[in-house]
Amino acid sequence: MNLVENRSPEAAEQTAALLEAVSVAALGDEAPAQIVGVTGPPGVGKSSLLSRLVACWRASGRSVAVLAVDPSSRRSGGSLLGDRARIEREPGDSQVFIRSTAAGDRLGGLAPATRAAATALAAAFDVVVIETVGVGQSETEVADVADEVAVVVQPGSGDVLQFLKSGIMEIPDVLVVTKSDLGGVAHRALADLRAALQSLGADTVPVVAVSSMSPPSGIDELVDALDQRHRALDLPGHRLHGRRAAALAQFTVEHGERGVRALGGRRAARAWLQAQPAGLDAAALVAGLESRAQNTRTGESISGGTAR
Repeated sequence: MNLVENRSPEAAEQTAALLEAVSVAALGDEAPAQIVGVTGPPGVGKSSLLSRLVACWRASGRSVAVLAVDPSSRRSGGSLLGDRARIEREPGDSQVFIRSTAAGDRLGGLAPATRAAATALAAAFDVVVIETVGVGQSETEVADVADEVAVVVQPGSGDVLQFLKSGIMEIPDVLVVTKSDLGGVAHRALADLRAALQSLGADTVPVVAVSSMSPPSGIDELVDALDQRHRALDLPGHRLHGRRAAALAQFTVEHGERGVRALGGRRAARAWLQAQPAGLDAAALVAGLESRAQNTRTGESISGGTAR
């Protein structure tokens, strides 16, 4: 994890070698882990929920890695909240790995190295969880990284209306209402969410009420709902789409719209990505896009020089 978060050129080469070693082409198939995204507004109780989920997965014998993406400290650039300290785990359990990463100035709720970290961990753990930074309305990037996404909302917070406005209701595979022990207000939140899903034509998305208080409730039902969505998923197709979408997004972040124009626009870039072998990882796809853009720019320069 230190390696994939290191932005130096030397580390980039080693990271590329690591990701190539755990790529579909090297493994012969998709990594076996179930990659779960957990997102929602700050303070909704994601860390408390994850503590219960980790315990449930471990009770069933599954190993778990958690990538907790936190806001960045303006002073140090490091992880500000340190979700690793807030997620409970059994001391000495080597089958649980928790890492806090800093989001930096990246929008979308993820850190720049999140996909690389998740890809590496998926080759070693049964479940990989990505907890987003919790900024609320721009956290749709996790849908391209995770196999399933759980959107967490809190009763009585007005989150349903905010999610309808922001479009985040389009990404969940499971909706989770926390603090179900509150009673009536939690029941109203459940009803509001089901009505919102029906209005979007997404009423097949399960809505699960949970409580992280002791004793916890609804955790087994949430794990079952995630597992059912996972079994129904076209995993190779979903992850292939995610790798290609991530490659174009990363290229755009690094090279801007000028770089995209050098590829002939987004439609041409997507067509080129779809023509690439399915086993290539996102880093290799980004390198291919960069080479293609550079060749286009070089061709334009040569052509322009000849004309002059």
